[in-house]
Amino acid sequence: MAECSLVKNLEIVKGNNEDYKKLSVYHYRDCGCGPYAAVFTMKAVGKLAVRMGNYPVGVIVYTMPTAGLELRNTALGGILTGLDGKSRLSFINKNIRTISRVVIEPRFRSLGLAARLVRETIEKIDVPIIESLAVMGRVNNFFERAGMTAYEGPSPCRNIQLVEAFEYAFVDKSELTDAEAVQKKINDLPKELSGFLDSQISSFLRCYGKRRDMPPGIERTRFVLSRLTDRPIYYIKIKN
Repeated sequence: MAECSLVKNLEIVKGNNEDYKKLSVYHYRDCGCGPYAAVFTMKAVGKLAVRMGNYPVGVIVYTMPTAGLELRNTALGGILTGLDGKSRLSFINKNIRTISRVVIEPRFRSLGLAARLVRETIEKIDVPIIESLAVMGRVNNFFERAGMTAYEGPSPCRNIQLVEAFEYAFVDKSELTDAEAVQKKINDLPKELSGFLDSQISSFLRCYGKRRDMPPGIERTRFVLSRLTDRPIYYIKIKN
């Protein structure tokens, strides 16, 4: 299916938590997203809708912002400095919304749809500042492609080492947002590569208490990918 034909047969509409639940299994964070401020769903129209039915192609979830994010004040030029707790919280709640989830159904990935979902829905949110924290921002920069600005701290050496280990085992950076796809590749690795990657993952997990003894499998892979960047990239869009 050609990309131009596909894009013409997709529209973004208001959604709800049920839309997110249908696609949540494909998100690298396997926990729920909690209360939301807005949900938008990308759905098929025209001939494509006959095949897809009411099943969403993609979903984006906006939530209320958390009170304390280290890089927020940096991104805002220090305007929060000096505000007392009540004034700071009031400013944040009035002016900011957070993108907490962006999920694209696997068959429709690599078509720029995540960036489109972000870019087109930002304008539908009635606050001047949109932000997000992306754990996998270093391997999938669709927030930047959607016009958001990135702020990040240094990545721990052990995280960089594990990303390089995945690449050595023929798992590309761009695939590290899809736990199921990564697990399938792990399962198909030859014994030597499988043993190497398993040792690297075990070494990575030593910093995570009881998680260090997780057995190989999809749950361990999901956890590892969700922790691959200890300091997520902070993204912000300040609307004119």
